[in-house]
Amino acid sequence: MIRSITQFKPDEELDRLLEGCNRLFILGCGTCSTLTKTGGEAEVKTMAQTLTQKGKAVTGTFVAPVACDNLTAESLEHFGKMINLSDAILVMSCAYGVQTTARQLSKMVVPALDTLFIGKEDACGSFNEVCTQCGRCIIGETGGICPVITCHKGLVNGPCGGTDNGKCEIDKNIDCAWTRIYNRLDELEKLDLMKRYQALRNHNSAPSPGYYTL
Repeated sequence: MIRSITQFKPDEELDRLLEGCNRLFILGCGTCSTLTKTGGEAEVKTMAQTLTQKGKAVTGTFVAPVACDNLTAESLEHFGKMINLSDAILVMSCAYGVQTTARQLSKMVVPALDTLFIGKEDACGSFNEVCTQCGRCIIGETGGICPVITCHKGLVNGPCGGTDNGKCEIDKNIDCAWTRIYNRLDELEKLDLMKRYQALRNHNSAPSPGYYTL
């Protein structure tokens, strides 16, 4: 299952962002940040208690089913009075949820979390980045393994000189991405793909800000 992986902002940064905002409505997310334990029911409750101890007034809380959904505004209609009483909405979701809330409500929106990456849960509570959405996918020639994500150096034309017994020189606890790619292509009898030169990555291949129309 693919999720937006988030972590709590440092206390000092959050205090700065909330300076002058004395009444807050807290919005969590029932999907990604609930899964990563950064914005579910328990975390929203703890945040409310922490802010109260700091002298803030919490006008209300709500964990939306999906904070980045276009129906978020409709979900929040029931809390209209509480939101109107607040100086800002503290959003405990990924950046998508923060932006969605900001677009839908005429209220100051403050993110409580930092969005790290789009990741996949490989084991309970363990998430690994699977795609950086670079706009130039070459995994059809690397056995379905993305070197941009799995190689610490993002190399697209084979391993560096530091790989040691199949391990990465930057992090000895992980396998060298290109060793994995080699072994995978060897299994598929497609090692000839290793001889193909990949052009230097064009970091502007995806427009910024991004858009796509059919």
